[in-house]
Amino acid sequence: MKALVLSGGAGTRLRPITHTSAKQLVPVANKPILEFGLEAIRDAGVTDVGIIVGETQDEIRAHVGDGSQFDIDVTYIHQPEPLGLAHAVLTAADYLADDDFVMYLGDNLIAGGITDFVEQFRREPSAAQILLARVRDPERFGVAELDDAGHVVRLVEKPKEPVSDLALVGVYLFSSRILDASRSIEPSGRGELEITDAIQWLIDAGDPVQSTIVTGWWKDTGKLYDMLEANRIVLDSLEPRVSGSLDADSEVQGRVVVEEGAELINSHVRGPAIIGKNTRLENTFVGPYTSIYHSCEISDTEIEHSIVLEETVIRDISRIEDSLIGKQVTVGREPRKPRAYRLMLGDHSRIGLA
Repeated sequence: MKALVLSGGAGTRLRPITHTSAKQLVPVANKPILEFGLEAIRDAGVTDVGIIVGETQDEIRAHVGDGSQFDIDVTYIHQPEPLGLAHAVLTAADYLADDDFVMYLGDNLIAGGITDFVEQFRREPSAAQILLARVRDPERFGVAELDDAGHVVRLVEKPKEPVSDLALVGVYLFSSRILDASRSIEPSGRGELEITDAIQWLIDAGDPVQSTIVTGWWKDTGKLYDMLEANRIVLDSLEPRVSGSLDADSEVQGRVVVEEGAELINSHVRGPAIIGKNTRLENTFVGPYTSIYHSCEISDTEIEHSIVLEETVIRDISRIEDSLIGKQVTVGREPRKPRAYRLMLGDHSRIGLA
């Protein structure tokens, strides 16, 4: 069995962060999202991994390399335009050949990994096995309709009037039959070859399509709220560890990781939280569900329920919460007059002022 990991999307819903960074490399609990998927694939016994890349391919290649750091063997497959998941499958047709494969969306997180689902597919081969999860907003996803016996009878991509609350999780298992299906469908109204249409083609052709309802958590981290929620969930599983330094006036409480080289001066961290390598906190409070990445400097600030990327500087801000702050950002007060907000914001930025 092979794996196909999709890391070619532009990440428009996370702009402006993704104007300069691949969305799959935004960290959750100081670990890039893509790494969770690669490790889950490896733990399921799949080591031959193709990665679909697009306009952010240089960053993905630089981070993952040949895959040896994850004990996998990586092949990169360039998709010139993100024209749908079924299009990605066809782009990888030569790599996939006649093999069964697991397709994993690189910005998804699923509790407990995928080992059980892969083993089930090996025991009970079918043309496709899909994972489903109950969601509050099914109109954002591909949605499945099941019959009374639990068989998949219909799939609809982002329906305006959902037929159920069962959304397709971003992990699929396929036989090579999905290539025939993907070649047989037409682009949707969005101009994309939808994987839901390809799976529906299999169902209509009488091919066996299995489904499993995921009972643990699953997150598609495409939006700010989902990213913060994924960060919260992963932080809840941290094993406390202090490898950095705390002065006599600093304290950590609860589930907190202070990584090597980090320094706390007259600062308080209340977990779950993680402070990255070589980050310096001074006169600062870091509240629960906060991830501060590597080489940041934060002083005279309170921050909670947020993600801060590397090499960012924050000074003298009374309160930050529910925020995703990019890398090499500077946030601080200006002493000069007239007193006013002075902003330099990229396209698609959002800022809330008290």
